Amino acid sequence: MRYAPYKVAVALAAAAVAYAFAPAGAKAQSLFDETYANGETIDLDDEDEASPRDHEPLPVGPWEFPVDTNLIVEDLLLPRTAFMPAIFDTYSLQAPAKAFNPLEERYNDNWDATTWADRTVARDSRVRAFIQQYMIAHPELVRYNQATLPRPPKEFKMTVDPEQAKIHVTEFERDKKQMVTLVGEAPPVKKIHWLKTFDASLQFSQAYISPNWYQGGKSNLNMIANVVYNVKLNPAYHPNLIFETYFAYKLGVNNAPEDKVHDYNISEDLLQINTKFGYKAAKRWYYSLTAQFKTQLLNNYKVNSDVMTASFLSPGDLTVGLGMTYAYENPKKTLQFNASIAPLSYNLKTCINDTKLDPKSFGIEEGRRTKSEYGSSSELTLRWKLAYNIEYFSRLFVFTDYEQLTGDWENTITFNINKFLSARIFAHLRYQSLQAPEVEGWRHWQLKEILSIGFSYKFNRS
Repeated sequence: MRYAPYKVAVALAAAAVAYAFAPAGAKAQSLFDETYANGETIDLDDEDEASPRDHEPLPVGPWEFPVDTNLIVEDLLLPRTAFMPAIFDTYSLQAPAKAFNPLEERYNDNWDATTWADRTVARDSRVRAFIQQYMIAHPELVRYNQATLPRPPKEFKMTVDPEQAKIHVTEFERDKKQMVTLVGEAPPVKKIHWLKTFDASLQFSQAYISPNWYQGGKSNLNMIANVVYNVKLNPAYHPNLIFETYFAYKLGVNNAPEDKVHDYNISEDLLQINTKFGYKAAKRWYYSLTAQFKTQLLNNYKVNSDVMTASFLSPGDLTVGLGMTYAYENPKKTLQFNASIAPLSYNLKTCINDTKLDPKSFGIEEGRRTKSEYGSSSELTLRWKLAYNIEYFSRLFVFTDYEQLTGDWENTITFNINKFLSARIFAHLRYQSLQAPEVEGWRHWQLKEILSIGFSYKFNRS
């Protein structure tokens, strides 16, 4: 069954109303002095001219309602706008020919639910025919005529006379020339050449365990801070250039209940700056110069020991590469992918605190603070907006001097709960062919994973 009982009732009511507005006779034509058909004036009182009475009756009157399981009842209903106060504009002799009857056999045989556009056109033609017949049959009920509608109300302005304590109301007259002089030309739209993004979050995880807890355990408190600032050249005004700088700092601190020497431990301390400059060579390909710098700001120690494991610029890592960059962004701007390949690359490792740290643990020869290497590097970045509040960011960086290879793969999934709350999953996988720590089962691989939730703030200018 294609219609519900309540729809049948509405259809019958619409048919009844249509019947009430059916043509009442030829005297209704006195509403019009003249009308137009195909651009020509027709006198309706002249029997030699075409008259609406010469046409077949419009299909807007009462219908015999058949029992048809294939009938689309919605096509029988007139929209609510058809029963609003009618506004007469002009008369058309073509309206009867354009009005379709949804109860005809040809309608049900040839049309189905998929022909919604044709059915909509047909329904609209019936509405226009219904309104036209209504105005012909009952001209006394036509409240509005487009030719006799009142003019828009005038505008007035008020001025205060403080001496007489009166308010003067005068008509406001629009002088187009004066308005152009007062307003002047619209100021030019200021171009935004740099697109900036700032994202900061402070997330916590806390657990309290009483000393007599039956399963044991230690109370702990963790804090993770993330600050990301990105600025790039607007491609809308500079389509042939790429200039982007990415600044990020991550700090993770947790209390150390098992460390008798230190009150807290540093689980994450990374200052990273990436910059890229490119000039367009072909579609989505650019000649590019890339640079990456990484270090940490605070000192880090082993658990239950004063032995330092890292400090500022110890280690420090700088990589500069010259090559090509492929840049892609989908039309919806929800996916951004960049791949930079630099066959000519330079890498500098530093260890300025050689008194408390062993430079050899960072691949630097004993007695020296720096090490220079030449080789190739590659960097792939992916920024994907999975949903309106879920973002995925991935960065893969690889450098090799053709004797050893170092790679970093960072992945971050951010869940933006609302404007000030977010959850984040961070996973960092690292591969180092030489100088790998002696840990059973891992060999050259290293992994760090952090799950956090807390406050966040994001600012965009794009």
